[in-house]
Amino acid sequence: MSRILLSADSTCDLGDELKEQYQVHYYPFHIILEGRDYQDNVDITPQDIFQAYYDRKVLPRTAAINVQEYLDYFRPFTEQGFEVVHLNLGGALSSAHQNCLLAARELPGVYPVDSCNLSTGIGHLVLDAAEWISQGLSAAEIAGRLERRRNCVHASFILDTLKFMSAGGRCSSITALGANLMNIKPCIQVDNSSGAMYVGKKYRGALDKVLPHYVKDTLQSYGKINTRRLFITHSGIEESYIQLVKEAVEKELSFDNIYITRASCTISCHCGPNTLGILFETEEDEF
Repeated sequence: MSRILLSADSTCDLGDELKEQYQVHYYPFHIILEGRDYQDNVDITPQDIFQAYYDRKVLPRTAAINVQEYLDYFRPFTEQGFEVVHLNLGGALSSAHQNCLLAARELPGVYPVDSCNLSTGIGHLVLDAAEWISQGLSAAEIAGRLERRRNCVHASFILDTLKFMSAGGRCSSITALGANLMNIKPCIQVDNSSGAMYVGKKYRGALDKVLPHYVKDTLQSYGKINTRRLFITHSGIEESYIQLVKEAVEKELSFDNIYITRASCTISCHCGPNTLGILFETEEDEF
């Protein structure tokens, strides 16, 4: 039986406890801020990014992991006889998956999987893969299963502000100003067939009013929700909002595990502070 190493881009946002529990290896994205190249959540944090914007009105850009980096990262594992299952940030959002595929062509036993998702949408698939590894499935079988399972992962987030998207050129300043004046909180949803993001329902009002409605609307939009686990993932938000969302989730469905995690720099710098989402899976036979 081959030894399988489970790996993911740093954007899977599982947090230290789950990362350690399931022996997940990360490779960090690049965060380029004021001419310096940082490693996501290694030598820079989301709060550092937000503070740079507040103090100096500067935002970073993010850069994908390149082919050589993946080669250098995977090679020690394959030389030790491991096969590697690696989950990438959605291909519609980054070139990382394409770069990972190119690296895998030069190294036998590396299986890159396009998660078609982000944040703990990837995290769900990582934990699924960990379960299959424990069951003794081969790396090839796990990669195939992940490519089927990814369409069962549902990720969405409520944005508190569009300032960061506007500053980063991802929406117009007029749109951001209008949303701010009208107190609109858009729901950003992930297309799990590609990883692309789009605007879903637009809520109006303060976060303490919006978030419970968002939870109810989202969970009631799907049948056959897999209740093994749900992630509440945020970019940095008051604990009271997290508890509010957790209570709203528990009012709708009983999950075996509700995990609360903090989004990586790569995710946070695009959405800004006070962003929060719920991420869950539906059963495969729904599709």
